[in-house]
Amino acid sequence: MKPKVCVETSVLSYLTSWPSGDLVVAGRQKITRDWWRLAQGAFELTVSELVQREAGEGDPQAARDRQEATKGLRVLAVDERVRRVARALLAGKAVPPSEAEDALHIALAVVNGVEYLVTWNLKHIANALMRSKIERACIAEGYNPCIICTPEELMEFESNV
Repeated sequence: MKPKVCVETSVLSYLTSWPSGDLVVAGRQKITRDWWRLAQGAFELTVSELVQREAGEGDPQAARDRQEATKGLRVLAVDERVRRVARALLAGKAVPPSEAEDALHIALAVVNGVEYLVTWNLKHIANALMRSKIERACIAEGYNPCIICTPEELMEFESNV
């Protein structure tokens, strides 16, 4: 069975965005596109209904491109279990109160038993300083925490999976 990966909105944005002149952004775009090509065969890719909604916002063409990238992927739904874990993440200060949707992204992956949550959100989701708080909140709610990482961190999978 392939490991499950929940793809967060920032990954879709880097995957489908127009080429950037910013070197960091351009590098992340390339890494994301390379990862996406390989990941489709190595992982069971999922998105959430939250990601689908976020992907549909903004520039109409960019939204269509992001939504097109999610076609055929399993969609994870927000339910009361997800909301409860998200509230625990906020209460435990694992995610700032102003970023409730980021708590939902984490909770969606955790409640659905996803092994990896892949994101470029380094401020509120893939943040090493918050990792132990995220893990504690998930465990306290009775769930195993997922591994939160960037596409770059899953690039070595072809020889390990």
